Amino acid sequence: MPKSFEEELQSFQGIIQRLSSLALTSKKLIVKGAENFVLKGPNIIVGNHVGSYKDVAVLFKVIPRPIFFTANKMIFNRQEFSFLVKKHLYRNMKDAGLFLHFLLAPFFSSIVRYVSTNIAKIGTIPVDLYTGRAEAVKKCQNYLKQGRAIIALQGRGHFNDSDRNPYIPRFRHGAAVMAYNLYQESRLDVPVTPMAIFGTHIPLGVPGKIWVNVGQPMFISHYISDKGSETVDKFRQAMEKRVNELFFEILRERHMK
Repeated sequence: MPKSFEEELQSFQGIIQRLSSLALTSKKLIVKGAENFVLKGPNIIVGNHVGSYKDVAVLFKVIPRPIFFTANKMIFNRQEFSFLVKKHLYRNMKDAGLFLHFLLAPFFSSIVRYVSTNIAKIGTIPVDLYTGRAEAVKKCQNYLKQGRAIIALQGRGHFNDSDRNPYIPRFRHGAAVMAYNLYQESRLDVPVTPMAIFGTHIPLGVPGKIWVNVGQPMFISHYISDKGSETVDKFRQAMEKRVNELFFEILRERHMK
């Protein structure tokens, strides 16, 4: 009998935690509101995403239950994932990043090979960023019906200077659509946990602090209106507003210290 995704995640916990610690080298994690995490049953966790793989590492470190991600489908292919790694290093470190990639080529190659080979085994859902997300949304809804926790980070893992807040982009509708569909179809009012992250934009190996601020769960039932599209957009805006509030709480506390 094949293992469940939860069983696969458990068997990979050792390597996941070691890779997460490596990704967060020289970083100190500060977590506020950890008591707001939903420990069982369906849950959507939404937050900002500017730290690429470091955001993923943070989530594996701080969330006390199995979690399931959507991810760029390119990560599931060794060659395409290798290209993404090189692109990320260049974006953050320019020519120094390319030199680092050349210098540590065997290391990066082994990481790429390991992740691309095993990412599907632990239930990660591939998303085509360019041709639509409808199929991924359906898979996420099925996971939620099975009582799983889904991660719905907002952003592409790096700054977008065109946004009014480069740390937090305009939220997409995916998480709100999932919550609305499940409420309408099954009267399943999925708790949505808002979370803000600051500090994962600091490059690998550079000392610094990473702040995580977790808010109380939100429910789409509090935003229901006559039109489905209006409900979805109201909830999308409410989630974005709450994550912004949590983010600015972090900035105020950092300033006070």
